[in-house]
Amino acid sequence: MFASALRTRLPLVFGLLLLGWLGTSLTPSASAQSVDAPRVVLNDIAFSVTVSDPDQQLTPGAQIQVGSATASLEPDGSTWTAEGLVVEETGAYTVRLVQGGTTISEAATRALPGVVSLLPPLLAIGMALAFKRVIPALFLGIWVGAWMAAGFSLSGLFVGLLESLEIYVVGALADESHVAIILFSLMIGGMVGIISKNGGTYGIVERLVGWANTPRRAQLATGTLGVGMFFDDYANTLVVGNTMRPVTDRLKVSREKLAYIVDSTAAPVACVAFVTTWIGYEVGLVGTAVEGLEGFNQGAYSIFLSSLAYSFYPWLALYFVFVVANSSRDFGPMARAEIRARTTGQVVSAEANLDKAAEEDNDEMRPKDGIPLRAYNAVLPILVLVGSVLAGLYWTGIDAAGSDASLREIIGEADSYTSLIWGSLLGVLTAGALSVGQRLLSLEETVEAWYSGLKSMLFAMIILVLAWALSDITGVLHTAEYLVSVLGTTLPPGVVPAIIFVLAAATAFATGSSWGTMGILMPLVVPLVWAVLQANNMADPSNYHIMYSAVSCVLAGSVWGDHCSPISDTTILSSMASGCDHIDHVRTQLPYAMSVGVVALLVGTLPAGFGFPWWLSLLIGAGLLSGALRLFGTPVDTQGEAAVSPSSDESSQPQEASMPST
Repeated sequence: MFASALRTRLPLVFGLLLLGWLGTSLTPSASAQSVDAPRVVLNDIAFSVTVSDPDQQLTPGAQIQVGSATASLEPDGSTWTAEGLVVEETGAYTVRLVQGGTTISEAATRALPGVVSLLPPLLAIGMALAFKRVIPALFLGIWVGAWMAAGFSLSGLFVGLLESLEIYVVGALADESHVAIILFSLMIGGMVGIISKNGGTYGIVERLVGWANTPRRAQLATGTLGVGMFFDDYANTLVVGNTMRPVTDRLKVSREKLAYIVDSTAAPVACVAFVTTWIGYEVGLVGTAVEGLEGFNQGAYSIFLSSLAYSFYPWLALYFVFVVANSSRDFGPMARAEIRARTTGQVVSAEANLDKAAEEDNDEMRPKDGIPLRAYNAVLPILVLVGSVLAGLYWTGIDAAGSDASLREIIGEADSYTSLIWGSLLGVLTAGALSVGQRLLSLEETVEAWYSGLKSMLFAMIILVLAWALSDITGVLHTAEYLVSVLGTTLPPGVVPAIIFVLAAATAFATGSSWGTMGILMPLVVPLVWAVLQANNMADPSNYHIMYSAVSCVLAGSVWGDHCSPISDTTILSSMASGCDHIDHVRTQLPYAMSVGVVALLVGTLPAGFGFPWWLSLLIGAGLLSGALRLFGTPVDTQGEAAVSPSSDESSQPQEASMPST
């Protein structure tokens, strides 16, 4: 009976399967096209929509419709793009792919007022400054941004909370370059843990205090090391901060001053040095930005080199670091921090919010009792780290650029993240081999020291990941595009570089990312500058200085805003490496960064846009900064050049100075 029923119904079953297959195969091609529309758009700000067409079924004349806005799709292989779409009203919109008068695919987007795109970063910055708690402030900014992206509603508030981690924090961790930075930072922390435990760090301290036996000399030595670590800002920050902290602690230099020197000799020198991990990124951005500029044929690297003369903020920031260090004068909150450190020995403020885990690990980081304090046990791993990074840059660069390329081109094409990981691994292995080989530490003690150093980095890594996630939020909300639109496009040519400098600084301050700001603004402002020059009949070599200055202002303005922002990754790393309360670092550095930035803008960038000699602007700016420090600065060394003896009674030293925490 069962077999009979099966034979009776089998044709019906096959018929249904055949109809299902035919229905699938005959489904209109709409399912083959996928519309990728921004989740959020801003009123009166142009946006683009892409359509993937793997089966190549779209034809010329296909359009994207959003409300009353319509734009034609332009093909690029299997992807089509519609640009210049603008909506005027807030609310939900349906993005339609139309071909031959028929809608064949749809997507959804939501339009918001442009000004609200500033809310998440401003809220995070305000909360961080007001309550001195960076992690809750960052997470609140991410949550509010995710809520805005999900829609302003009660349900959107809950969805935004979930998506804060699900999409944005996970997305920050999924980025390969971010993972490389985290891994490099953790390995650096582990290396510092080993060289602290094996006595190498104290060996450096004993050697350095032979010359750096005054607060002034300690600050100058820190600045010199910072310039010496020119090739990468992350390596600069972590190595210099951790290495010099025991020296400056012993000589009663505040952690705030140490963090300032470390921060202000990291990105500025990496931004302008010829051979750095920034070169490839910067030149790549410039090259992309100048592509298609009719009548402008200069190479990207040549433009970058020409722009260095107009990088007023990085040059003046480096100059001001050494002027401040040499003068023994400070102003604003930094002066109060330095006077506190000199008079009371407290290198951190009483209200400082330091990483408790790192402070508790200080005993673990002390040199092992009875072992010799040999400086080379720290110097050799650091040299291996630096040398390996440089060798890695050359190795990966020559593989990409070719054997006939110049050194600058090789470094420019190098894989900086791979090089940093290689260098940090070899540095850790060298530190471990020296410790075990000399029987200073057992293998188990070496691993424990490495882990102690690594643990002290976790708090900063959490902040760093949240800062990256917030930067992603500002990208989703088109914060940078809104800032660009506010300025407009009808600008006098000579003023354009100054406006770009302010715009880059504002964007970097709001997003906390100098590299992100460069990547967002460079493709936007370079064509804008060239269009302004053409509109004013100035698109000739005699006015190329405006283009050079504009390019430099994207870079320099990004660094300026990065220095002022409490959510900046390098600012966070500087605080962490120096053992300084993060908000204290921002609060004390801000007046210095603002002073240099204003002088760079008014004396450097603005006059240079109208043809004033760049070298004369640098000289005048340097003179003004020196004069301002002399006029407004307060002497913080009450006994002038009186040395703080490294052999003085331990009871007079701050507790933090007796241990090289990471």
